[in-house]
Amino acid sequence: QDNGQGHTTTFVQLLSARLGIDAARIRVVQGDTDLVPADGLTGGSRFLAIGGVAAGAAADEVIEKGRRVAAARLEAAASDIEYRDGEFRIAGTDRKVGLFELGALEATHTRAPEHYTYPNGCHICEVEIDADSGDAAIVRYTVVDDFGRAVNPKLLEGQVHGGTVQGIGQALREHAVYDRESGQLLSGSFMDYAMPRATDLPALDCSFHHVPCTSNPLGVKGAGEAGAVGAPAAVINAIVDALQGKRIDMPASAQAVWRAAQRGQA
Repeated sequence: QDNGQGHTTTFVQLLSARLGIDAARIRVVQGDTDLVPADGLTGGSRFLAIGGVAAGAAADEVIEKGRRVAAARLEAAASDIEYRDGEFRIAGTDRKVGLFELGALEATHTRAPEHYTYPNGCHICEVEIDADSGDAAIVRYTVVDDFGRAVNPKLLEGQVHGGTVQGIGQALREHAVYDRESGQLLSGSFMDYAMPRATDLPALDCSFHHVPCTSNPLGVKGAGEAGAVGAPAAVINAIVDALQGKRIDMPASAQAVWRAAQRGQA
């Protein structure tokens, strides 16, 4: 299910290239069990590695079905029919018929992955700590990732940016505070639950070094959790290094950092 990750855009882009048709003619339907089979949860960085491969296989099946129908329409052998840019034509001639002229063609493909994908990368965080207040400011943040083949690099970059900011928020700001006696959540609104803002962050230096994956036909690797997984460890390790190895729990608030800095100074 697309919750802002860009699944719909990538599906359309993938199928437009596979079928050779205008992207405007493709409609992606999700979450409607009257029209599509029920699926599991959204997660696991599996969208393209599983769903994209399944969509590509279904598109290939549509082309093969269309080839047989076009052969009958054009009174030719199916082996003589070529498909390109949304049209079936008899090889070596100008006789052709469009994909959308053949009527409804349907294909369903379900994919269970035989092997996992292994994305990898590196997060580097540089922080400066105010000794008087304990405030930890991120002055530079660098990310390098390998997600295999990049179908849509801009969406990948947006996913990494968003996930990294989420991870930074987890490391520095976000804290679920409960009343010790009643168990009532005390930080249940954005007035009390601190979220990272643009002013809390420098420009992220994000780059990719893609090595195509060999365990799926698209050569893609999962990217969904990459930013959120790498950021908390990078931020906390940077703070621990600045504090000369003194342990600190998340969130590393200014108060927590100041207290950690005071330990052992008396």
